[in-house]
Amino acid sequence: MSNTDSFIEEVTEEVRRDKLFALMRKWGWLAGLIIFGLVGGAAYNEWSKARAQAQAQAFGDAVLAGLAGDANPTLLEELPTADANQELVKTLLLASTGAVDGADRAETAAALQTLAETDGLPPLYRQLALLKAQMSGGTGDGARDTRILEELATPGTPFRPLAIEQQALRQLEAGNASGAITLLQQLLEEPGATDTLRRRALQVIVALGGNPTPA
Repeated sequence: MSNTDSFIEEVTEEVRRDKLFALMRKWGWLAGLIIFGLVGGAAYNEWSKARAQAQAQAFGDAVLAGLAGDANPTLLEELPTADANQELVKTLLLASTGAVDGADRAETAAALQTLAETDGLPPLYRQLALLKAQMSGGTGDGARDTRILEELATPGTPFRPLAIEQQALRQLEAGNASGAITLLQQLLEEPGATDTLRRRALQVIVALGGNPTPA
């Protein structure tokens, strides 16, 4: 390569660098803005997911605590809901917590049963409504209530321990103490049972004259 060719190549390369620097000076801010937007958008998306997950977890924990009798109604009232289904469940759960006489319990059970039969209700909320309806007195049809509790007590369902407790209470209502003790003993050995549920089961077993076997 001649000196002339080398000189031309160096000049061309210098011109390219000058053009590139000029473009960077002119449009660099735009590239930075795009990168900032992408990074910021990704961070916001992750924050939104984490926030939604935390809210869902808080709602689920509060509902489970309410079902187990450990919830503070005031705190449950203040619990934020993420959608209309959660709002319905919270409202009816609060209503059933305040139902003390037979008429109120019957109305609450009917409302919860109606909610459970709502088209499009997520399975988790359907099962929750069914369970709370049973805890408020059931449908009034013994055979139907038995089938509902059997469904809710199926292994792997989210409210199985609470459904087993309700089955035991139904056995007691029917005068079948031995059947109730068997179910309560099963509840003591249930992996998903809370300490509160286990304490209640233990107390009832002892009150019935049973000999509880530790889990």
